[in-house]
Amino acid sequence: MEEIEVPSYFICPISLQIMRDPVTVVTGITYDRENIERWIFSGKNNTCPATKQILSDTDLTPNHTLRRLIQAWCTLNASYGVERIPTPKPPVDKAQIVKLMNDANIPQLQMKSLRRLRSIVSESEANKRCMEAAGAIEFLASMIKNDSFMAIEQESDDGFEFTRASDEALSILYYLQISEMGLKNLMNKNYQFVDSLMQVLQRGNYQSRAYATLLLKSMFEVADPIQLISLRTELFVEIVHVLRDQISYQASKAALKLLIELCPWGRNRIKAVEAGAVSILIEVLLDTTERRACEMMLVVLDLLCGCADGRAELLRHGAGLAVVSKKILRVSLLASERGVRILSSISKFSATSSVLQEMLHVGVVSKLCLVLQVECGMKTKEKTTEILRMHSRTWKNSSCIPSHLISSYPS
Repeated sequence: MEEIEVPSYFICPISLQIMRDPVTVVTGITYDRENIERWIFSGKNNTCPATKQILSDTDLTPNHTLRRLIQAWCTLNASYGVERIPTPKPPVDKAQIVKLMNDANIPQLQMKSLRRLRSIVSESEANKRCMEAAGAIEFLASMIKNDSFMAIEQESDDGFEFTRASDEALSILYYLQISEMGLKNLMNKNYQFVDSLMQVLQRGNYQSRAYATLLLKSMFEVADPIQLISLRTELFVEIVHVLRDQISYQASKAALKLLIELCPWGRNRIKAVEAGAVSILIEVLLDTTERRACEMMLVVLDLLCGCADGRAELLRHGAGLAVVSKKILRVSLLASERGVRILSSISKFSATSSVLQEMLHVGVVSKLCLVLQVECGMKTKEKTTEILRMHSRTWKNSSCIPSHLISSYPS
């Protein structure tokens, strides 16, 4: 095919590709809509990429003249294999969003309106911000709160199925990618929305539970500390159940991030332990080889072993010490560091005679000796040396330690 020279002013300065929907920002520079919206909204940038000037507002003005020129050029060069760029859809406005929300209050139009809202959300970053500005967050949150378990009969290829309007509303909230201010507003509704999401976790289907977990993670990331210390144990129970049920990798990762975010505050470690987090983490860790998942689980276990109840639960589980030891030197430097920190907590605060013997018999002490022989972080080696010296009278002359490792035992 003969190479066609594309006019430079048809090219988007960001993607360096022909613009499909040219729009002009306040600095007078024209970009492709999809690219500049991603730059402004997803990247959270407030400057013009070309001029580096601050964008005083984020209004995007369609450049109809340039679009027509591009379409005419595509048509003129169709014989060279150039496809005509279709006329883009006009961006959604607040009036359309408000009408769809009003229609969603009518039972006969509810699901159709919600599905249209979900379609709008998926089209562009600008649509997401437009929906948020139109009050969609509050509307969808109230639908989840007030209508969580009302099922609507819908016709499908297999006959009729029942779909909860709240499930659809929850999915829209997730895909909306709510701004930080919107998330904070949800948190400030006297915990009512947190309670609504906890109900979804208790009684929803797998997909809705996943969406609820992901939303909670986003909300707690921007919450004030006072809001994090007053959470109920029941919420931790449901987060742990998401881990136990292995709904999806994304949901499990969000649940782990939630525990990492929440456990340092107040009595949240105790609440997580009472919710059964330690035993579930050990069970899941036994079957997990994925690096990031292992790291996060060991981080959570390290946090939970910072309290006596957490250490007791780890020791109560037959595989607790063994699985922590197994992950050291097999996953990553971070996993090894956290694994050694967990063993340090056990050695300092829970080292009964039976625990020390178990650490010998399941290979914990041998693994610690091996840590001193290989390349790993200096802090990890220092903590390992501290553990071995702490209990050298019990461990140093044990026949459980292989001869090639005993030489590394610190004096």
